[in-house]
Amino acid sequence: MPKLTLSFVSAFNERVQPLMDGTIHPEGLELIPTYSHPAETFWRQLKFHEFEIAEMSLSSYLIARSRGVSDMVALPVFPSRRLFHTWLAVHGDSGVQEPGDLVDKRIGVAEYQQTAALWTRGILEHDFGVSQYKVHWYMERTEQLSHGGATGFTPPPGISFHRIPPDKSMASMLIDRELDAAAVLGPWARVASALDRSSHVPRNDGDWSKVKPLFPDPIAEGARFFKKHRFVPANHTYIIRGDIHRKHPWVAFNLYAAFVKAKALAQEKLAEQIPSALFFGPEYLVMTRDVLGNDPFPYGLAANRPMLELLIDYSHEQGLTAKKMKIEELFAESTLDL
Repeated sequence: MPKLTLSFVSAFNERVQPLMDGTIHPEGLELIPTYSHPAETFWRQLKFHEFEIAEMSLSSYLIARSRGVSDMVALPVFPSRRLFHTWLAVHGDSGVQEPGDLVDKRIGVAEYQQTAALWTRGILEHDFGVSQYKVHWYMERTEQLSHGGATGFTPPPGISFHRIPPDKSMASMLIDRELDAAAVLGPWARVASALDRSSHVPRNDGDWSKVKPLFPDPIAEGARFFKKHRFVPANHTYIIRGDIHRKHPWVAFNLYAAFVKAKALAQEKLAEQIPSALFFGPEYLVMTRDVLGNDPFPYGLAANRPMLELLIDYSHEQGLTAKKMKIEELFAESTLDL
């Protein structure tokens, strides 16, 4: 039987790279890979359904499925995890010394509905007592070039919501003290994207001397968060376009198995992938494992149900989804027992 050839889009990710470069081959499938910045990938897929297999924002996936605006089904594969609230930087003149000081402050996010912002609001509210209704949110992406532009996003009732003017960015407004805090410390904030203006602001443009992290010791905050919640928040999954899934339901399990093999291969080579310039790289790897265990990137629903349930709760609580989606509604049937 000839292999089924499918288009596949993803950002570069060490755990997925063996699938992208052909080191791992899903049984019965031939993948045609495209590399794309996550923000652009999600916008293209939500708006145009270009790819048959795609990396996808978990928050936007929840919204799209709850509103019935996109035809796709997810795999319980979560390649991207971060402590997104530690991406917040604050201006030194803002008076913000700790998370609780963010009440009544102006906070910039790339996109209000993105998963990183969803986790940040939920954690600030439930771990630090900063209500989503008691801060002022500023969104950088335009309505046209955003996940929300494809899913029909409107600001939830009661939220103080503003759009950053087209000639400004989160970074420029934070430097100029027009924002008190902004999510500009994450890795994607430094990768140029057509959708994100802050990624085009060089770190030597303007006076960054007064910009500092809200969490000066992210390792300590990570240890606190993991001790309390027992997971690292995920923001991306992978989806199969609905027409492909209905015509070839076997693709879901075969793809999942290949993702698992790719991650296992990446884990084996993790130590040798640490840049030689990072002198204490192996020691940081040991520290990470001491804090988070041997596998902070678990796949499958059994290992991720508490994380997904909290994400669904946050999405509903924040007014992004009108109803609480059920996990069984979101993932391919053949993967529900994994």
